[in-house]
Amino acid sequence: MFDSLSAAVRTEVTLPLRFPDGFTTTARVFTFHGLVDAREHLAFGLGRLTDGRVPLVRPHSECLTGDVFGSQRCDCGPQLREAVERIADVGGYLLYLRQEGRGIGLYTKLDAYALQDTGLDTYEANLALGHREDERDYTVAAQMLSALGADRIALLSNNPDKTDQLSRLGVTVTECVPTGVYRSPANVGYLAAKAARAARDARFAVSPFGG
Repeated sequence: MFDSLSAAVRTEVTLPLRFPDGFTTTARVFTFHGLVDAREHLAFGLGRLTDGRVPLVRPHSECLTGDVFGSQRCDCGPQLREAVERIADVGGYLLYLRQEGRGIGLYTKLDAYALQDTGLDTYEANLALGHREDERDYTVAAQMLSALGADRIALLSNNPDKTDQLSRLGVTVTECVPTGVYRSPANVGYLAAKAARAARDARFAVSPFGG
């Protein structure tokens, strides 16, 4: 995998993690050389793998508003919190990918929020701003997994596009593990848009909610 696009671990450091609800764990945090987009993506090694078990992996796209500030307009923060605990329980990696707003960036994501306030859904807003519905690319995720020696994984996600992209990039996905659904009054429309998109995409074989 990735003979011509190889990446390598640059640094490994140990970080104690503590979440606002009191959950604590320890992560081995990896940085990388050679990622194709030259961004500062991170891999968090969590838990300990038992012999013969493939790592549980969550590719999680950065969401400053949800992950850091607890925005209720999406479900990113709760999914991140869930992923860390579930991966720590069985062993694996959380890949923290710097592709805010489905790859369109932080400022543009906020521009999309403004358009959503006028009645567009999350995908329509991206299109109105001249972007694709979802511009996330998981090439760097595959590179990171290759550098970590994880060419077979259980994927923690409800999004089959992650499975499709990683599989095309040489990662063997042995199992898709669904994430929870985190509804709030502020994100009902956001989740409904995901459901509508899933309804027109026959590839979705799991719950459309989440990412």
